[in-house]
Amino acid sequence: MNIKPLADRVLVEPKEAETKTASGLYIPDTAKEKPQAGKVVAVGNGKKDEPMELKVGDNILYGKYAGTEISVDGKDYLIMRQSDVLAVL
Repeated sequence: MNIKPLADRVLVEPKEAETKTASGLYIPDTAKEKPQAGKVVAVGNGKKDEPMELKVGDNILYGKYAGTEISVDGKDYLIMRQSDVLAVL
C-alpha cells in the first residue's frame, strides 16, 4: 500500500456488508446498509495539538456518512479524519 494519509486522517478498509440476517434470511443488494465498521490500514502523523491515537490494524466503528470513498487497485477504502471515528473495538 503506497497511500500515506496526512495529518489526522486514517485510511480504512470497510467491513463487508451483511448478506444474511441473524435468522438466516438473505438480504437483497437493494436493501443492504452501508457498513459502519472497518479496519485501519494506514494512519497519518497527527496534528501538533491532537496526537494520533489510532494505529494500523485497529478495528473501528465510524459514522454512517463519515469519510470519502476511494478505490485503489480495485479495492474500496475510506479516508476520514480521526475525529470521525466513534470507537475502537
